Amino acid sequence: MARALPRGFLAPHWPLPACVRAAVTTRQIAGASPPPFDGFNLGTRCGDDALAVAYNRGALVRLLALPRAPLWLQQVHGAGVVDADRDDLADEPHGDAAVTRRAHVVLAVLTADCLPVLLAAADGSAVGVAHAGWRGLAAGVLEAAVAALRQPRERVLAWLGPAIGAQSYEVGEEVRAAFVERDPAAVAAFTATRSGHWHCNLYALARQRLAAAGVTQVHGGGHDTFADARLYSYRRDHTTGRFATLIWREA
Repeated sequence: MARALPRGFLAPHWPLPACVRAAVTTRQIAGASPPPFDGFNLGTRCGDDALAVAYNRGALVRLLALPRAPLWLQQVHGAGVVDADRDDLADEPHGDAAVTRRAHVVLAVLTADCLPVLLAAADGSAVGVAHAGWRGLAAGVLEAAVAALRQPRERVLAWLGPAIGAQSYEVGEEVRAAFVERDPAAVAAFTATRSGHWHCNLYALARQRLAAAGVTQVHGGGHDTFADARLYSYRRDHTTGRFATLIWREA
């Protein structure tokens, strides 16, 4: 049985092997960030005080008893995947996904409406994480992350973390076109609102992309960061912090 997480963390519910752990931070964890970043902001590029973020990141390691500090990425809304097992990685490498086959390497992505996705081999031999906003989804970040795991697709598990819900996420025609032009089935993820605008279901788009990549064991979904005060939401607050979604292998 997986160990319980400390108060204020969200626990992903999916059939992980015992050697894999995962967690999502929230604003309910005591941190050093002042308003409008109040709570446990872990993002260094959103305007918060650098010392406050450093304190929060150190507290994260202590609270979860992490084997080491997470590998933080410079996320660019693309499809680049970082191999966290490389020994020559730069500090905070550019990329929107990361994978590892080593124990004690902690992977993380930061979000505040975009979709965080966790990936794991069914036997726990490899894990990954992806930052999937609409640009990353359209660019193929999930397909790239699944491929980087180097696992049979039928043995890959995915968990969809907290993201903005369709009812809160109105987008323009260019977003819809980016998906529908590649896959006409994506039309099902968009609901018309007003002329030239649509409600966009990131969870449905992610499930479509994962299914196309051969991943059918998909769990999670159903959050709405915009409506959930426990979580940061850029669209709700504009100036705000970032929460983290993490995964690591213990053995």
